[in-house]
Amino acid sequence: MTGDRLRILLVDDHPVVRAGMRALLSSHDGLEVVAEASSGEAALELVDSENPDVVLMDLRLGEGMDGAQATAAITARPDPPRVVVLTTYDTDADILRAVEAGAAGYLLKDSDPTVLMDAVRAAARGETVLNPDVAQRLYRRIRSPRVELSTRETEIVALVARGLSNRAIAKELFVTEATVKSHLVHVFSKLAVDSRTAAVAAARERGLIA
Repeated sequence: MTGDRLRILLVDDHPVVRAGMRALLSSHDGLEVVAEASSGEAALELVDSENPDVVLMDLRLGEGMDGAQATAAITARPDPPRVVVLTTYDTDADILRAVEAGAAGYLLKDSDPTVLMDAVRAAARGETVLNPDVAQRLYRRIRSPRVELSTRETEIVALVARGLSNRAIAKELFVTEATVKSHLVHVFSKLAVDSRTAAVAAARERGLIA
C-alpha cells in the first residue's frame, strides 16, 4: 500500500470491462488502479513489477492461463497480493477452483458497486469476502458428499450434453443401447435427478463435465 491508497491490478480479457472497472474504482478515495492485464501470464509479470495490494481477477481469460491458474501462481509467491475473483461464472466447480487456488474473495460482476468497494478494502485487510449466494453454495457443497461418476458414465453424460440420443451414444461408444440406458439410470441416481437435461445440468454444476 502506498500511503493510504490501495494499489489494484485489474485482470480481464475484455477492454470495455477493464475500462468500466478502472473508472469505478478510481472514483473512490483511497483506491488506485496501477495496471491492467488481459491474460494470466501478463498478470504475473505485473504483480512482480507493480506490487499491487489487491488483484481483481476474472476466471475466463481466453487462451493460455485461466483465472484460477493465475490466482494459484500469484498466491504461491512470497508476500503475495490478495486476489479477489470478479466474474460472471458461479458454478460450484468455478467457485471451488478459485477458493482452492487461494482467492481471498469471489464476487459476481453484477454485484452492487458498494459491495465491490467494501470487498476490495476487506480483502486488503486480510479478510475473506464472498458473494452471499456464493458463500451459501460453497458451504452446501462442502457439507454434501462428492459425487463420482465412472469414466463410462462421464462419457455418456458428455455425449448427452452434445444432444446425442441413446442410440447414437451406443453407436459412438460401440456398446448396446441397453447398456447406455443402464449407465444413465446409475447417473440419475448418483446425481439425484430424473431426466437427461437435469443430469447434464447437475454434472456441469459439479464440474464433472465441461
